[in-house]
Amino acid sequence: MATRTAIIGLGIMGQRMLEHMMLHPEFEVTAVWDPDKAACAAATTAAPQVQVAADAAAAIAAADLVYLACPPVPRKAYALDAAAQGKAVFLEKPLGIDIDESRDLVAQLDQSGVPAAVNFTQAAGDALTDVSAAARDGTLGTLMGVDIIVTYPAWPRAWQQSADWLRFRHEGGMTREVISHFLFFSERILGPLQIEWAQPTYPADPTLCETHVAARLVNQDGLPVSLMGSVGGAQPDRQEVTVKGSKTSRRISEFSRDAASDGGAFTPVAPEPADPRAASLKAQLDDLALLIEGKPNRLATPAEALRVQILVEGILGSDQRAKSEPPR
Repeated sequence: MATRTAIIGLGIMGQRMLEHMMLHPEFEVTAVWDPDKAACAAATTAAPQVQVAADAAAAIAAADLVYLACPPVPRKAYALDAAAQGKAVFLEKPLGIDIDESRDLVAQLDQSGVPAAVNFTQAAGDALTDVSAAARDGTLGTLMGVDIIVTYPAWPRAWQQSADWLRFRHEGGMTREVISHFLFFSERILGPLQIEWAQPTYPADPTLCETHVAARLVNQDGLPVSLMGSVGGAQPDRQEVTVKGSKTSRRISEFSRDAASDGGAFTPVAPEPADPRAASLKAQLDDLALLIEGKPNRLATPAEALRVQILVEGILGSDQRAKSEPPR
């Protein structure tokens, strides 16, 4: 039987997940909720058969799986409410913005024993799976480190304008929203990372998020992850993670375009899907179904998401402890 699912938060990711869960045979969206009535109306236009719950509690009560696509701050309370009722929990990233609160969330989710995962969208994708295998079997040679480059003409991007919270320093910014994905990717390849140094740049308005960020992180063997992010200028979006090996390096562009180099130009490893976003979401949902069945899966665990959060908040300088604290 399809898993009865509630979606809380009907912004960009909530709407996307609603669309793709409706196409997936393992999931049945039984309830949705968002404090914004316009967002609820948009959801019912896309899926007239789905019930808009009276509130978050009613949505949780109507499902066996709760997908949380709301902003970070309220996410913990909803997740723990769902877990207390024995519901599986699938959270958007970042896990949170307060490290102590997120540690408590991870501990309580673990204690509850419910299936729980965080939606780092590359986790179940072909690119991370294939690069991880190449790193393990020696295809890349000796690992040399990872480079992360993220640049945008503006932040939030044009398609994110409805998610106004993304432009504010308290919860938003490209480091939490995008670079976190690539830190997760890097840890899957290199293992836990620590920050050697980091430098974010903020606008004069103290409420707004970072416009530039640079950092160097290392794993337990001293292999570096070099990070550069910037906003501004007439340019296309650029989102790249390069895993460098002594024999072969692999570059993942725009989350899923996998290319290899043995010293020459990067060339595609495999044909790109007609709809990369749809392929990525289907892969995540395939593995979410495995998680709910208690089977091995590739999704990001809450503990992995906490490690990424510790790195992100350390890079942003919002928690000085995170800069020197080893990952747990």
